[in-house]
Amino acid sequence: MRNLKYVVYREGDYFVSQCLNTDISSFGESIDEAVKNLKDAVELYLRDDPENIVFNNVGDALIGEAVING
Repeated sequence: MRNLKYVVYREGDYFVSQCLNTDISSFGESIDEAVKNLKDAVELYLRDDPENIVFNNVGDALIGEAVING
């Protein structure tokens, strides 16, 4: 069993869920759907090629927002 760290944000009409442990993301029409779809995608990734898995353990995570010039 592995613990996932993820972030969810709105993009247009959908919510995007992005896993911080892997380079995998998914989406859904609700936050719950986006998270469920992400869990399913990560489970498939872990099952698909167990010898070449890249799964980074992520400790504490912080989501922030800042304004920059650019």
